[in-house]
Amino acid sequence: MIRSLIQIERGGARGVVALDAQGTARLVGGATTTLGLARQALERGSTLGETAAAALGETVDLAAVRLLCPIDHPDPAHLLVSGTGLTHLGSAEGRDKMHKAAAAGQATDSMRMFLMGLEGGKPAAGAVGAQPEWFYKGDGSILVAPGAPLQRPAFAGDGGEEPEIAGIYLVGGAGDPVRLGFALGNEFSDHVTERVNYLWLAHSKLRQAALGPELRLGELPASVRGRATIRRGDTVVWSREFLSGEANMSHSLANLEHHHFKYAQFRRPGDVHVHFFGTATLSFSDGIATEPGDVFDIEAEGFLLPARNPLEAASDTGLSAVRCL
Repeated sequence: MIRSLIQIERGGARGVVALDAQGTARLVGGATTTLGLARQALERGSTLGETAAAALGETVDLAAVRLLCPIDHPDPAHLLVSGTGLTHLGSAEGRDKMHKAAAAGQATDSMRMFLMGLEGGKPAAGAVGAQPEWFYKGDGSILVAPGAPLQRPAFAGDGGEEPEIAGIYLVGGAGDPVRLGFALGNEFSDHVTERVNYLWLAHSKLRQAALGPELRLGELPASVRGRATIRRGDTVVWSREFLSGEANMSHSLANLEHHHFKYAQFRRPGDVHVHFFGTATLSFSDGIATEPGDVFDIEAEGFLLPARNPLEAASDTGLSAVRCL
């Protein structure tokens, strides 16, 4: 049974490999991209896993090929990267500490948002639950390939990891979104900027993001246990377990998906969406200041390969001046 799909490049040519539960990787014939394979599945009325299983070919040594993002689009403008925050049990604690500007005994906006999700984020089937916090990160051009550096802009306060699970979606021809699967990811944000004022959250999220190489098919387990680690040379400067999956969340995935795709502009046929579901674990909350050269390593149960990327300082592009035409 196919567990996940991985996009690869070898000899200058792209391909898709299917990974089974034992970790055996086999090339999927007739598919050069995950998006192309998903389009085949929609046309045939079959699942992504069934479509891949019907075209399995030679085994592939993953150590001998270049691993790519598990999803991309030939026109990056048609891939939207977004996310929801304050969705995990415990996720409000670190945010609340950053935003403790309210009067003594009065909950911050962040805590109120979290409590709304805790109370109404898992509605009964067919019902609409509490609306989560939502943010935009960018289009497909911000996604960083496995092993490639995540760049901290010169104007940024910091560049910190956010170990998360992301849902990967394709909008069908009738404007109907279908979930292709899940990817392990590093949502990567600027927590120093966010701490100044929670209204700067939108600014803090306009950064790159990284995905692990695997697109996990099917449903996400109720509980996903993982570990996020920061290495500085040969030294581990921080490492903590993180939990995801609905058993560890204040919202159901269906509720988060509804509140994203209820907007008509997000149901444009042919578009791809990468949506990060949030986390409760940040090195920033533990007082860690990341440095260029640090390596983020995010791994989790059910994913054979980690999301691993170094941190790099981007060059200063100076003032973004606009001229009159």
